[in-house]
Amino acid sequence: MAASPAKRRHKVRRRADMSLLGGIRPPIAILSALLLSLAGITALGFGRAGEDSVPKAVMTSQQHFAEDGAVAMRASIDESAADLARTAGLFNAGDPAQPDAVVDKIGSVYQKWVGTAVVEISSGKMLAARGENVPVAAIDTAKLSEKDGLSPRMVRLANGETRLLSLELLSWEGQPQQLLIASSSLRFPGISLGKFRSIAVIDSTGRILSSDGIPESEQVLTEDQRTGVERSKKQLKAFAKVAAKRAEEHPLKANVPGEGGYMGVSGSLRGNTFQGDRAVAGYAALTGPEPGKGTVATSLGLTVVAMVDVAEDPTRVTDPLFGLLAAGALLLIGALAVGVLLGTVQRPLLRLFLESRRLTRGDLTRPVRVPRHGEAARIGESLERLRRQLLGERADSDAAGAGRRGRIGARALLVVCGILLLVWSGPMLLLVNRADATAVVPEQITNDQRERTDTLSDRVRRSLNEGHADLVSVAGLLGERTSPEDMTKVLDRTRNEHARYRSLYVRAADGTILARSGESPRLSDEPKDGAKDGGKDAGKDGGKDGRPFADDITVLNDSGTEPVIASYAELSGRDGSTVVGEFRIDFINSLLKRPGLGEIRVIDAERRVLGGNSGYLAFEHLPSARLDELAAGTGQKTGISARAGAVVYRDGDGGVQVAGAAPFVGGGAAKSLNWMVVSWQPAAGLAIPEYNLQNRTVLAGLLGITAAAACLGWLHIIVVRPLREVAKQAESLAGGDRRTVLYPRHHDEVGAIARSLELLRQQVLEQRKRDGAGATTAPADVPAQAPVQAPAGRN
Repeated sequence: MAASPAKRRHKVRRRADMSLLGGIRPPIAILSALLLSLAGITALGFGRAGEDSVPKAVMTSQQHFAEDGAVAMRASIDESAADLARTAGLFNAGDPAQPDAVVDKIGSVYQKWVGTAVVEISSGKMLAARGENVPVAAIDTAKLSEKDGLSPRMVRLANGETRLLSLELLSWEGQPQQLLIASSSLRFPGISLGKFRSIAVIDSTGRILSSDGIPESEQVLTEDQRTGVERSKKQLKAFAKVAAKRAEEHPLKANVPGEGGYMGVSGSLRGNTFQGDRAVAGYAALTGPEPGKGTVATSLGLTVVAMVDVAEDPTRVTDPLFGLLAAGALLLIGALAVGVLLGTVQRPLLRLFLESRRLTRGDLTRPVRVPRHGEAARIGESLERLRRQLLGERADSDAAGAGRRGRIGARALLVVCGILLLVWSGPMLLLVNRADATAVVPEQITNDQRERTDTLSDRVRRSLNEGHADLVSVAGLLGERTSPEDMTKVLDRTRNEHARYRSLYVRAADGTILARSGESPRLSDEPKDGAKDGGKDAGKDGGKDGRPFADDITVLNDSGTEPVIASYAELSGRDGSTVVGEFRIDFINSLLKRPGLGEIRVIDAERRVLGGNSGYLAFEHLPSARLDELAAGTGQKTGISARAGAVVYRDGDGGVQVAGAAPFVGGGAAKSLNWMVVSWQPAAGLAIPEYNLQNRTVLAGLLGITAAAACLGWLHIIVVRPLREVAKQAESLAGGDRRTVLYPRHHDEVGAIARSLELLRQQVLEQRKRDGAGATTAPADVPAQAPVQAPAGRN
């Protein structure tokens, strides 16, 4: 059985009396809370942007410097171990060799070890030795057969220095086993320290194994200099103890989440102040090139500590008064915007909600208080017309009151509030505290850009030299082999042990490929005149057209999608045959992936790009003329006299930039390339106080815009759009549309008004039915009854 109209009205009234979920109050209240919180953050946070006497960018740069040292140390140790193992394997694969020939061959190819020796394992007799005396007594030959018997070990000498011993077996059938020992110092290969930096390698207990940058002899120093040296040594020891303790932490717990970069434990330390300079340091534990993958070097438990004295800057970049003024302006503007919302949107809507409920309860005696503007005015006028219709007034009197619509709607009021908040957020986002014009880049940042670029340049040069040395070693052994199968085995073993080659092959003087490993050769197989002469003169113009080189590194092309970099080593006694190794360009690019240096490019003597740490086009020029000028100025001096350079650029549209350039300096096959490494990065990405203030200002502007957009958008979607629809429906209902049922969208004030209009629609319909029934049954001499009011609801 269907419920009666009275019961249906009672259910609707109960739903209207329910507590409102959402509505117009929450977004305005949340907007007020967000603006108040943002004002507090602005007042408290702006004054702290430049409080540190040593900028965070300087501290982070020291961390990256130590990471560079750790990467170089790890690569050097692993490369030395791999070279010794490969050399021993090549000797073991051939005929028995004399111990003196073994150490002489190693010394002629590699200059990385300070001492080499060959010892007979069974008797312990020294068979051959070169260079510095190798501490053979520290090796227990009886334990070489154990699992870790051949693992590298560190030995401390009587003079306090530490040596790293690498061990490999020399074994031939019918010959007693021999032990090949190579001794190396724990010095940093190619690390550019500058004038005032020191760097050290420490073990897991914090003991300094080796150090660079601190004068060892104090005889030529003045009294003040001696005091400074003693202070530096004490400070370095203190840093070493702290770094060793922190290096024991797990990388995921020690490093800042989300920063990426170095995969091992690294960080920065702040020391004491001496004569206005504060000692700061970076530390980095040796870690593998891949997460969770250990190497020979990582098993030693070493950590690198880099220390430098930085001049403190006691001046403050920011004034707390600016934060207070900005917070006060936000409170004033926010109060005005919230006041507009409360006075012109919320209060009229709540008044309409109460008026509509009064009419549904049957209280038709008092006129409806109609708001002045917008949709609320349209709904109020419609309610007043419905009240008159329920009272039985004439239609012309209804139309007489339908002309008080305000021109300013709720949407326009939201736009006004948004503009008010944008008046504060817009300048904060785009105009205030622009750092490019005022930023002071610390001198240490510029120095670090130069020294780290120089270190990276030396690392690339050494890697190419290492690759060429490998080919020379292979060429010396291939000269004794005539079988292509034997040569292919040697090439396969070399390419598998070193990921730097894309292709290895033996090429005869007439261009014939005798043996090959890896991808197809890119060198032309056509014979060239003068091939048998070899040498650099024969191949000076031949790298681009396929002329074979002897003991050299060159670029085979000058166009295309990637450069083809090849190294050559002549096979002795093979009538001009050479072993050729083509480098993978990805191998060179992987050397350049260092955080904190920005964009990095390797360029040739003509300043064309050959490699980089990010997207680039091969053989293109540097992206700006000023970088090209920096490279040209740095490359004017070559050889030993060449020096790295760095500069801070403030002109142009790119903002402030820190750039560095470093040419190849040193010997080896890569010296003749005359390559250079160029790096640059925007100062805006550094944690410099002026940019910290700019970032906080931009963040405040973004938060203000976000809060305004979120809350005003919430109001528009939840309140304004339904309110406009209800206004249209109310006007239709007051104009005579009795068929359209009004459904509320939400259980809020607008929804309650829609429910009240639906009840009024039902009451108008019932009144029409009663009027129609009374007109047909009443006698002609009896006047018609007054319209019956709806029963009063709950208060």
